[in-house]
Parts: sequence; structure tokens; C-alpha cells
Amino acid sequence: MRKNFGKKTIITPLPVLILATYDENGVPNAMNAAWGGQYDSNEIFVSLAKHKTTDNLLLKKAFTVSFATKDTVVESDYFGIESGHKTNKIETVGFKAVKSEFVDAPIIEPYPLTLECIVKELQEDTTGYILIGEVVNMSADESILTDGKVDLSKLQPVCFDSASNTYRVIGEAVADAFSSGKKFIR
Repeated sequence: MRKNFGKKTIITPLPVLILATYDENGVPNAMNAAWGGQYDSNEIFVSLAKHKTTDNLLLKKAFTVSFATKDTVVESDYFGIESGHKTNKIETVGFKAVKSEFVDAPIIEPYPLTLECIVKELQEDTTGYILIGEVVNMSADESILTDGKVDLSKLQPVCFDSASNTYRVIGEAVADAFSSGKKFIR
């Protein structure tokens, strides 16, 4: 038996993305955005309401995206519930902003995985903005690498569970992609 929920939508996992930008005075800002993902091999997309971040994106045309982790989930949640117009959120939580060497945007430490991006498109629609960013560099702390590659089990990224309004850690590997289904090929 199935239960109908009407127009409720659940797409999972929704990565908890931390977008970081500089304002007109060079002050770093970070926000939590869960409505985004990979758009192409070197592009990402994020759906945003109007925020200080969207003002900064229009101004600087650059941003970074870090991934909230089990160790940074409380600070990451704060970045989504406080306004950057009211306070310097990065300073408040005791994190550090370091200028990216590839784009005019900050890398927020201690997030161990960051995509450094330029704004490819920032389209305004009836509900806010659709941001498409071109990734020009990915940087990762060596603590999350195994054999020179990002290891999600070490990163421990969190996703937003829109069914229960909670954060969940991305789980264990269960099969090899592009391989495990080969048993059905004839």
C-alpha cells in the first residue's frame, strides 16, 4: 500500500553547500544552500533566494562552494539561519577566510573540500535566482585524501533530509558505479 502526499518533493541526497563570497568592502560572507548540485562535468547549480550572497555574486562574479561535514554541521546550520546583512557569520563561529588564488572569493577553513568558481549565469526568476557556476579549481585538505583522491568516508559530508528537516551523514559505499550492474548485460 502506498500513501499519497500531493505536491511534496523529496530529492535525496541534497548536499549542504556553503557558498562564500566577498562584499564590496572585501568582507567574507558564507551561506548554507541545500538546493543545488552538479550541472555538468565542471559546472554546478544552486537555487537561491535573494540574500547578501546574491548581491555579492552580482558584484564579484565569483564564489566558493564548500561541503558541510559532520564536524562542521552546527556552524553550517548557523550560516543558513543568520543574515550576512546583520553580522559577520564567519567571524562569529570562529572560522577563518583565506583568499582563493583562483577566484575573487574566500575559502572557509576548516571546510576540507572547496570548489572555486566563477559565475557563469545568475538568472533571476519569480522565486529568486538560479546560479550556474564554472569550477576553475577544486582544493582538498590532505586529511580527506586516499591514494590522492577525495575519500567521502573521510570527508563525512552531510546532506539535508527535506522529509524530516535534519542533516544526515552520507553513508557507506554499497557498490561500484558503472560495474555492479554488468551482471544484467547479455
